[in-house]
Amino acid sequence: MSLRDPAARALACLDLTNLDTDCDAAAVDALVARAQTPHGPVAAVCIWPAFVVQARRGLAGTGIRVATVVNFPAGTGPLSATLGEVERALGDGADEVDMVVPWRRLVAGEPAAVTEEVAAVKEICGAATLKTILETGELSEPALIRAAADAALAGGADFLKTSTGKVPVNATPEAAAILLDAIATAGRDVGLKPAGGVRTTADAAAYLALCDARMGPGWAGPAHFRIGASGVLTALLATLDGAEAGPGAGGY
Repeated sequence: MSLRDPAARALACLDLTNLDTDCDAAAVDALVARAQTPHGPVAAVCIWPAFVVQARRGLAGTGIRVATVVNFPAGTGPLSATLGEVERALGDGADEVDMVVPWRRLVAGEPAAVTEEVAAVKEICGAATLKTILETGELSEPALIRAAADAALAGGADFLKTSTGKVPVNATPEAAAILLDAIATAGRDVGLKPAGGVRTTADAAAYLALCDARMGPGWAGPAHFRIGASGVLTALLATLDGAEAGPGAGGY
């Protein structure tokens, strides 16, 4: 079966990411340039808050959105600090905020803490898209993953995102299926973002197929589905160019 169609779909849903600790202005310029491909633009670039202004300037007129991260990667910051991060990011021109929820408190039996923090961040975000990072690889157990999803949805999350990409186990199809089941019962418009470990066109195609099966054909477009990755762009472009490519360079 040809992977060209899923490659094109995945490219349009890609949050092209650089959250490396050594990311600098030159790396952000390179990311912005890569985001505008011969096969069309990616959905967004996702960078550290310090680079939002630079990315916004570099992407002006492209239609590519600017996403950034807060309470990242540990998810242990005080809520007041997280809210300050959100306010600054939006003021700098971010379109989307990817927030790590306090998942350790959920594990400790406090799901309301997740709901409360998500609700507080969403209130500041307003129309800006809020993606909630649940760190599903650390939650591990299906019941905890579903509890985290339900808690984030109760707080008003616009997207459920699997992972930071900074832990040993990141996105998996099994976790994504649990999040899709939660989305299907949410009663409102919510999206999915698998992040971390999506490296090949086949990886991306598997998540698209999962969305098609669970949510129906056509659901998995940029409004409802994103892939958080850096190296997978190399593989997607190779597929679209008719070539074969191994795993893309890079991690997240």
